Amino acid sequence: METRATGHVRLADGRRLDIRDTGPRTGDVVLLHPGTPMGAARLGFIEDAAHARGLRFVVVSRPGYGDSTRLPGRAVAHAVADTAELLDALAVDRLHVIGYSGGGPHALACAARLDGVRGAAVIGGVAPRHDGFDWFAGMGEANVHGFTTCIEGGEPAMRAILEQDPDRMQSVTVDQMVQQLDSLLPDVDRALLSEDLGADILGAIQEAYRVGVDGTLDDNLSFVSPWGFGLDEIGVPVDIWHGTVDRMSPVQHGRYLAAQVPTARAHVFEGEGHISVLVGMIDTILDRLCDTPS
Repeated sequence: METRATGHVRLADGRRLDIRDTGPRTGDVVLLHPGTPMGAARLGFIEDAAHARGLRFVVVSRPGYGDSTRLPGRAVAHAVADTAELLDALAVDRLHVIGYSGGGPHALACAARLDGVRGAAVIGGVAPRHDGFDWFAGMGEANVHGFTTCIEGGEPAMRAILEQDPDRMQSVTVDQMVQQLDSLLPDVDRALLSEDLGADILGAIQEAYRVGVDGTLDDNLSFVSPWGFGLDEIGVPVDIWHGTVDRMSPVQHGRYLAAQVPTARAHVFEGEGHISVLVGMIDTILDRLCDTPS
């Protein structure tokens, strides 16, 4: 039976997690940890590709996004417990995970510590910071400014930046979104952000920011802090997908992850960006992910 549903799961501590759960209930499950900032809204180019393969496709809004209750001070590893409770509520015991952009660390945490994960795909994912790794090289100005603020000023300074926009992108057009993201978009990405794709991505950003900036704030703080797990804990297959002109999460992040995750397989694409590598490769990403042996 086909399902088309948005809803939420109530966690044991009383918090709420918003989800989008679509596709056949009997299909293999793919869980998407979306980017920063993105909530559990329709991303048609991914969802439709998943449904075409008979997959049940679940997207989760992390704490602080949409109506998902904030979890102040959350580390990346907190995603494991929340995802485990979500899967219990959905009666799912085996799944594949995808992490896009800021969702990448959370997918890796699940690959490391969540029972039932068969494999993971990380697309344009963020790497952990550490001495000797030039985390900022090639990153767009807006992200350099935001992450530097997180590192140097913590939550108060980052909140001040995020709250400079009281509209939180709720009333902007796709063209205006592209203008706001200008320093983060190579030409190959900018060319894609029109019509349906641009509207879907804007919708996911608007859902993330609908009730405030806490989700983005806590995501960014968690990326520049200890993640709470080690990449060397991962034992399931992980495919790392990255473009060489990515300005949101530069290609050295993907290369670092591929070098540090014991089971990683790297796929680096010359001339592709943060968005174009996902859009152009989604069919291959899903096929490879779901070919993971049980």
